Amino acid sequence: MAGPRIYLDYNATAPLTASARQAMIAALEAANPSSVHAEGRAARRIVEAARREVAALVNADPAHVVFTSGATEAATMLLSPDWTMGRAPLRFSRLYVSAADHPCMLSGGHFAAEAVEKIPVGADGVIDLAALEQALARHDGTEGLPLVATHVANNETGVIQPTAEIGRLAKTAGGVAVFDAVQAAGRISIEISTGYVDFFILSSHKIGGPKGAGALVGASDLMMPRALVKGGGQEKGHRAGTENVAAIAGFGAAAREARLGLAEMAGVRAKRERIEAVIGEILPDAVVHGERAPRLPNTVFFSIPGMKAETAQIAFDLAGIALSAGSACSSGKVGPSHVLRAMGFEDQAGALRVSIGLQTTEAEIEAFAEALGKIVAKRRAVTAAA
Repeated sequence: MAGPRIYLDYNATAPLTASARQAMIAALEAANPSSVHAEGRAARRIVEAARREVAALVNADPAHVVFTSGATEAATMLLSPDWTMGRAPLRFSRLYVSAADHPCMLSGGHFAAEAVEKIPVGADGVIDLAALEQALARHDGTEGLPLVATHVANNETGVIQPTAEIGRLAKTAGGVAVFDAVQAAGRISIEISTGYVDFFILSSHKIGGPKGAGALVGASDLMMPRALVKGGGQEKGHRAGTENVAAIAGFGAAAREARLGLAEMAGVRAKRERIEAVIGEILPDAVVHGERAPRLPNTVFFSIPGMKAETAQIAFDLAGIALSAGSACSSGKVGPSHVLRAMGFEDQAGALRVSIGLQTTEAEIEAFAEALGKIVAKRRAVTAAA
């Protein structure tokens, strides 16, 4: 394809923002933030400024933000049977996750496989609250508490979960609620100060920051999982290792930009609706997964009947358009995504994910429409000749 390529894969990673790039460059030569000399104190100020911005994105106390190498590390740390409440040990005996969760949640972290229960979702991708309530009612608390962990918004479909209801069910059962907010942060307004969220998991590169930085954000710091990475006393002893100052600085800048950009998400939603209208015009029999549920303003997950998603993805790539056949974390997989299976679409040959951002233009949407039209026309010609 002549001309610049078109990027429609923001859920895999959002393009690095100019402010994040500038913040990283300015911090590349920062000293060790644990050092007490002037240079170390300057580095510490960079880290703490970023911590305040990340906290502000979800209306949290900066003191309750723990920086990690990414969302997967944060999830692995939180999905553990062993926590502390102050200085006292706190034990969780069972983990409850959504069947459509991201692989880093479905893996169960440090829980044994038999201690992880997957809660079904409906055909719309929304967790079955009645099934979760029943599972929690069956929970045997003699060996420990229940830990409920699921996503705020699905990375493939964009379907938004009823987090308030999920959190309240967890609280009623005496448990803790952990939410993967990786795709939701910066796209919808979320707050930790609601009474039903104990922890959020965040990722820098999903909001326009660098890869290699993430965070777990708590409603308080009284109840915490035991440290996954042990050594020095960094991050108040919750995550050892010298902080990646440049990546954290970029994370903070991106978090600030994402927070301010929330006011513009209505425009992104309008572009998503335009994409869905284009798909409907060209492919009347296309299936937009989760379309009847609340969804992120930037995500469309659709199937082309009779065509494998991987085949369509390659065709789009050759046309100069980058999009995904499901989650980038599961690239190379064979068969439909686990999200589609959880939603009951066993017979679907996968689906295509178009995910956009503030930078997506109308011209790019028109180019997507043109490419889709050509791909569908070619498929029909091949089918007719067969």
